[in-house]
Amino acid sequence: MDGTAVVATNGHLADFYGKTAHGLIRGSDRYRVLAVIDPDHAGSDAGEVLDGRTRGIPVFASLDAVLDGLETKPDYCIVGCATHGGVIPPALRSVLEDAVKAGLSLVNGLHSFLSDDPVFKALADQANASIIDVRKPPNPPHFWSGEILSVKTPRIAVLGTDCAVGKRTTMRLLSEMCLAHHIKAEMIYTGQTGWMQGMRHGFIFDAVPNDFVGGELEHAIVSADRESSPDVILLEGQSALRSSSGPCGSEFICSGGARGVILQHAPARRWYSGFEDLGCVMPPVSGDVELIRLLGARVLALTLNSDGLTADELHAERDRLSKDLCLPVVLPLEEGVEALAPVVKRYIDEETAT
Repeated sequence: MDGTAVVATNGHLADFYGKTAHGLIRGSDRYRVLAVIDPDHAGSDAGEVLDGRTRGIPVFASLDAVLDGLETKPDYCIVGCATHGGVIPPALRSVLEDAVKAGLSLVNGLHSFLSDDPVFKALADQANASIIDVRKPPNPPHFWSGEILSVKTPRIAVLGTDCAVGKRTTMRLLSEMCLAHHIKAEMIYTGQTGWMQGMRHGFIFDAVPNDFVGGELEHAIVSADRESSPDVILLEGQSALRSSSGPCGSEFICSGGARGVILQHAPARRWYSGFEDLGCVMPPVSGDVELIRLLGARVLALTLNSDGLTADELHAERDRLSKDLCLPVVLPLEEGVEALAPVVKRYIDEETAT
């Protein structure tokens, strides 16, 4: 555990732009979250706002309210939201400046690097605080070498049919399920939140030049295999296989050697997230299942994001998709992923037998 933290959401606690905050609220092995800053939900419990579960993390309207309301000052202030283009909006910038002036170190996963900003550098120096820009690219990056071909540990990629559908959350739930069933699982993070949650191995996918993505993925998998000797390695997918704004997923199969896929899907979405006005229609999930097969892997199960569906609609979609695709379909947030235990065990047995 690196220390305690307050998470600044810039008003996005209750929407998908706050997904970094959501991951931290659900759990982190790196930071203990003491509070969240979100004026729209001040006075609430962050867990109740997120998914109706009390987690003892109060929401405050401002940093001053946090410092007045907590018994101890947090060590860090974490940027807990995504922004268009990864820029720092004025309101968020003000919160971060106040935080570093108060002596809090900053953790930033956006594309705009605070450590390169002369104002933040000066403030941090004056306060003897640190600035951690999670998305700074590796230097030097790794190029794919083929070393991964010696790794025999089975790999499962948690991919999605769109961005912001819950891939990382499902991967974390899968890891916890594996632990409960005495399956030693190691997670590979590929986004800022995974690092903030304390996952030991990985890289920030969209901070790496395309030529080196396969190499960074290979390096993370080989390191996890050598250092931990797991029974299975879980890979956190990014974006979606057929998203026009950033198609992603084949790397985990072609470079990372994943032969099994858990596919996260949001049945209520008609368009790719963020591109509704352009009419970018999400194709049927059956096409993603087939594409994954053509890439050399197989979908082990479908996991559903319930956004936009009533409970009855969600269960009807689960039944329909399970019948149409002949696959197990589970509801991670509503029912957990316990039903995937035999699926994962069978996959590991099959892969290790070959």
